[in-house]
Amino acid sequence: MRKPRLKATPGRLVACVENKGYSVSLERRKIYISLPDMTASRRGQIRVIDESGEDYLYPRHFFIPIKLADAARKALWNVA
Repeated sequence: MRKPRLKATPGRLVACVENKGYSVSLERRKIYISLPDMTASRRGQIRVIDESGEDYLYPRHFFIPIKLADAARKALWNVA
């Protein structure tokens, strides 16, 4: 099986609004990083780095994209 192609772009921030069936992997109202995945998007899915620290596919409707002020976004990306 061929691994899906990921675009070489930075991840987007998304908020989890649903976790039915995935309560161990996803926390509602938590911010996650999504990774671009064209194949998943065409199938109604989104690739997200979840609680395990790995990226997995989830239903797209579980998340909403969020935009942060530049200062907040920079602060979050620079947290060690």
